[in-house]
Amino acid sequence: MSVDIILQNLVSPPVLFFFLGMLAVAIKSDLEIPQALSKLFSFYLLISIGFKGGAELAHSGFSPTIALTLIVAVLLALITPLYVFVISLRAKVGLYNAGAIAATYGSVSAVTFVTAISFLEMVNEPFGGHMVAALALMESPSIIVGVLLIRYIENKRKGNLNGGSTFTDLLKESFSNSSVVLIMGSLAIGLISGEKGATSLAPFTTDIFKGMLCFFLLDMGLLAAKRISSLKRAGWKLVIFGIVVPLTQGMLSVLLAYALGLTPGNALLLAVLWAGASYIAVPAAFSVAVPRANPGLYVPMALAITFPVNVILGIPLYYWFIQIMLT
Repeated sequence: MSVDIILQNLVSPPVLFFFLGMLAVAIKSDLEIPQALSKLFSFYLLISIGFKGGAELAHSGFSPTIALTLIVAVLLALITPLYVFVISLRAKVGLYNAGAIAATYGSVSAVTFVTAISFLEMVNEPFGGHMVAALALMESPSIIVGVLLIRYIENKRKGNLNGGSTFTDLLKESFSNSSVVLIMGSLAIGLISGEKGATSLAPFTTDIFKGMLCFFLLDMGLLAAKRISSLKRAGWKLVIFGIVVPLTQGMLSVLLAYALGLTPGNALLLAVLWAGASYIAVPAAFSVAVPRANPGLYVPMALAITFPVNVILGIPLYYWFIQIMLT
C-alpha cells in the first residue's frame, strides 16, 4: 500500500479535526459542541450529499450498471445483519443487543460516506451520484431485519410475541427516520432541479462543505472519545469484531465492484457503505422498536471503533486495493 495515500488521508483537515476532538477529551478540555449545532451539521451533510447526488443522477441518467449496483447495495443491507446476528449471539451479548449490533453493521455510516467523498475529491477521482441513492436505500433494510430477527427468536422461545412493534410500525419508523427523510428528499429535489439547481446551490452544497465536515468530525471525535470506555465491560471480542468485520467487508466489496464493472470512485463508495456502521439511524429506530437493547454497547462499537478505523485506515486501504484491481 502506498504510504502517500495513508498520509494524504491522515493529514486532511476533516480527519485532523476528528483527532482534535479525541485529544480534547483526553486532556479533559471543556471544548463542547452544543447539541443543536451538532444536529444542524448532521442535517447539512445529509442535505448536501443528497442534493448533489440527485443532481448528478439527473445529469448521468440511469443505466443497467446503475440499476444493478443499487440492487446489490440493498441485498448487502439485507444479508449482512443475518451473519452479524449469529456472530453477536455467539459473543454472548444477549438477544436484544445482538439484534441491535446486526442492524448497526448492516446499515451505513453517512459520515464515513461523506469523508470518502472528501477523499475522492482530494485525489481527483470522479464518482456517480447514484451512490448517494445506494446510501439512502441501505439505511433502513437492516433495521427491519434486525428487529424481525429478535421477534423471530422471541417467538421461537416463548411461542408468541410479547407486544412490540408490528412490521408496518417498523417500516414506518425506518422510512420516517429523519436521516432517511433528508437524504431521500434531498436526492429527489436534486434530481428534479437538475444542473440548474446544482449551480444555484453550489455556494451552499459545495463551497462550505468541507468546513462543515470539519465541524462535524470535531464533534464526532469528542463523542467517540467519551463513549469508548463503554466497551471495556463488553470485552475484547466486540472490539476485534468492530475492526475485523468492517475491514473484511470493505475489501470484499472491491472484488464485488470488479465483478460489477464499477469505476474506482464508485468502488470506494460501495466499500465504505458495506464497511460502515450506523450510529444515527439505528439508535433512533431501536430506541422505539427495541428499547431493551443497550445503546451503550452498539453505539460505541460503531462510533468509537468502526468509524475511526474506516476513516483512518479503511478508506486508504480500500482505495489501494481498488487501484490494484480496477486500474
